[in-house]
Amino acid sequence: MTHVAMSSRGLLVFASLQVALAQSLLHRGPQPSAPDLEGDLLFLLDSSGSVSYYEFSRVKEFIADLLRPFTFGPHDVQTGVVHISTVPSLEFPFDRYLSSKEVQHALRGIKQKMGDTNTGKALSFAKDKLFTAAAGARADVPKVMVWVTDGFSTDDISQPMQLLKDMGVTVFIVSTGRGNYLELSAAASKPPEKHLHFVDVDDLTIITKQLRDSIAEVMQAKRLRATEISSNSFRLIWPNLLTRDTGYYVLEYAPNGEPRHKARRQMPGDHTTIVVDNLMPQTTYEVALIPESNERYITPQVTRVTTLEEVISPVQILVSDSLSHSVRVSWAPTPDSVATYQIMYGPLPGNSVKVVEVKGTLNSTILEDLKANTTYLVTVTAVYKSGKEKALSAKACTQEESSKIKHLRFEEMSPTTVKASWDPADGSVVGYRVRCRRQAGPSTLLSVSPQIHSVLLSDLAAGSVNKVCVKPVYKNLPGRGLCRMVHIQPASATRSYRHRQ
Repeated sequence: MTHVAMSSRGLLVFASLQVALAQSLLHRGPQPSAPDLEGDLLFLLDSSGSVSYYEFSRVKEFIADLLRPFTFGPHDVQTGVVHISTVPSLEFPFDRYLSSKEVQHALRGIKQKMGDTNTGKALSFAKDKLFTAAAGARADVPKVMVWVTDGFSTDDISQPMQLLKDMGVTVFIVSTGRGNYLELSAAASKPPEKHLHFVDVDDLTIITKQLRDSIAEVMQAKRLRATEISSNSFRLIWPNLLTRDTGYYVLEYAPNGEPRHKARRQMPGDHTTIVVDNLMPQTTYEVALIPESNERYITPQVTRVTTLEEVISPVQILVSDSLSHSVRVSWAPTPDSVATYQIMYGPLPGNSVKVVEVKGTLNSTILEDLKANTTYLVTVTAVYKSGKEKALSAKACTQEESSKIKHLRFEEMSPTTVKASWDPADGSVVGYRVRCRRQAGPSTLLSVSPQIHSVLLSDLAAGSVNKVCVKPVYKNLPGRGLCRMVHIQPASATRSYRHRQ
């Protein structure tokens, strides 16, 4: 009877679980799918020691969820993974796993490599070893790279990243750390607001759909398409329809409704990408790619591309590397239409103003010869080639001047008491901290006013060695302290005083 009762309860629990599962699937609705996509998708995965085990596992889950709707195969999406570490390594090439089940299983098995964050080396490795026919890369499909990083790299990424983009690779960056906005926005494909994501590792699911849709937009199969769209340019990518020996391409483009302003360019038959620039902002262009083959007729490919609103600079000012007499001022973005930047700065309050002018290609400068512990109003003005100007202001604060204690001296006042004296520290000192670490007995921490430059240290045990440190205190930052050892003679010996560093 007991056995029968337990079996009944087991069946009841199983039935309840089945109902719960069905309700869960009902609430989840149909799973997303991304059909009719074709492209090679690389994940550049930060596998270094700067990423914790927990963060690495969360990133793996994010990539698995991102890829779940894709169809994989030699005529669909292919994906590969490269590790960023001291030496870059290949987890798997594009043509190894050609089904969703295989890809998901491979992602679960990825192990962290640890080591240094040599991202530049990994980018060069990806260009030379992964985006090749030997690794399964296809010449006539879109190429996309998703770089997942904690925002830190120990080597230069600008040149190898540009080489990848010159190959036609669309670069998305997901930063789970603070990162450098200026560096990462320059590394991502344009516009950065579409290709660069800053998100906490626990909130990666927030951007999953947006990133997936952006990748799908690039990988629309077998058609002329535009990427890296900005206010005055875009990149065109198309399938490999010709070779250098079988023909050439003619590219025609003009603003919508203005055929008289049509531009025409000719390219060799082995080209599959080109950057179209010197365009007008917020303008829709009719684009036609005409394959001129000497073997057969190939239907022209057409598309329509709308440039973005003109980039206005600056929209962000960053103040960093603040010292007592200098600060670094950076701004973003830096559009090609800016001729120069004028940086005007002066102390608050006050009427004195200085102006520094830098080239329009630069995005930062160092302001020097400033007063310590002073707030400055900094205004960055972009002077456009058209003559138009745009300004943005921010406050910058210099640090206190700090100084270390000099000439720490001791004078024996009694067998167990010494007097510690020091010279005043430079700058606006708000006080001093004196710490005595006794060899025998509790340590003492004293805080004294800036006018006092000596203290009495008592209850020092006979025959003990004690460490005394004096440090100046400033309003905004700590000063540099000075430490000396105080030797107290044994009780049986003739009392005298000596010290050493």
